[in-house]
Amino acid sequence: MTKLAKYQIIQEEIKKQIQDGAYLVGEKIPAESQLMTTFSVSRHTVRQAISSLVNEGVLEKIQGSGTFVVEQRKIQAAMGKKSKTIGVITTYLSDYIFPSIIRGIEEELRENGYSLLLASTQNDTEKERESIEMMLRQQVDGLIIEPTRSSFFNPNLSYYLQLKLNQIPFVYLHTAYPEMDAPVVAMDDEAGTELATKHLLDLGHREIAIVSKVDDIQGRNRLKGYFKAFEEAGDFVSSDHVLTYETRTTDGLRSEIMQLLTAENPPTAFVAYNDQVALMIEEAANERGLLIPDDLSLVSHDASGMRLNHNGKALTSIVHPQEQMGKDAARVLMNAIEQTGTKSDSIIYEPRLIIQETTKKFGH
Repeated sequence: MTKLAKYQIIQEEIKKQIQDGAYLVGEKIPAESQLMTTFSVSRHTVRQAISSLVNEGVLEKIQGSGTFVVEQRKIQAAMGKKSKTIGVITTYLSDYIFPSIIRGIEEELRENGYSLLLASTQNDTEKERESIEMMLRQQVDGLIIEPTRSSFFNPNLSYYLQLKLNQIPFVYLHTAYPEMDAPVVAMDDEAGTELATKHLLDLGHREIAIVSKVDDIQGRNRLKGYFKAFEEAGDFVSSDHVLTYETRTTDGLRSEIMQLLTAENPPTAFVAYNDQVALMIEEAANERGLLIPDDLSLVSHDASGMRLNHNGKALTSIVHPQEQMGKDAARVLMNAIEQTGTKSDSIIYEPRLIIQETTKKFGH
């Protein structure tokens, strides 16, 4: 094995430090004198190392300013690296509709020679930060990301900026952080809930409650669709019939639904944030002695295949493309990776309501 010259050892060490994030894109590396001290070598040796890195495209010398790190993509090209690895960061991995989404992503990537690296945030921004840091260490070629607590300011936006500066493309699932422009593959949540609410209004219901999550933009948009349906119908909404929650308050949601059902003016129908919430509504209704749909109509989101626990009825629900969404997100990302410099388009799915066994005409 050929022994490396001193300048080559320094050259490889600087590359490694850049890869590990010690020096970020656009950041100035230490002065020659400092590098001489750090590596205990002559100025000539340091200059040889820097000159080689400039020639490789890893560093850039700016007259009168110093030497700076260039884009991560150039560094990888200089090192002959292309991982063909895609990182996927979702709020959850193993339950509800997420396995189907991930299956679609994995299938599309595998057919195109890419491997998959998974991480979950549990809808926690600290876990999101850890996931992005891990993905950067693994030098993924791109990311598919489901935003965490997207209704609120995200403390990790600097990491998304780093992805952009490193020219590592990313695609959003379900919604986007408005501060960071990138393609999104998502449902039209506003139109979906408008369609679901309109279905109940068409059945003669007027006391329609909604249970919606509000720490993500999807839930905010679903609330907007609910109010829009009432506005277009020329009907009023009772503020008592709008029940909101966050991920951290999910455990107390069933008792809040029970309070709504036992109120002076209880709803005759519900629009649920998703099928999991719909089952909570059913549990509370059953405890109250109410039958679905005889006493209470119920519309949901995601058409996950879940059925009511007590009578096995299929949920009337807005369809979620699940596996197709995963495939489409993978295709959008691969296009961004392979067609560098071209802007990838977002994909927004039009809502479709499957009418099944949990709704009926009011009074019938």
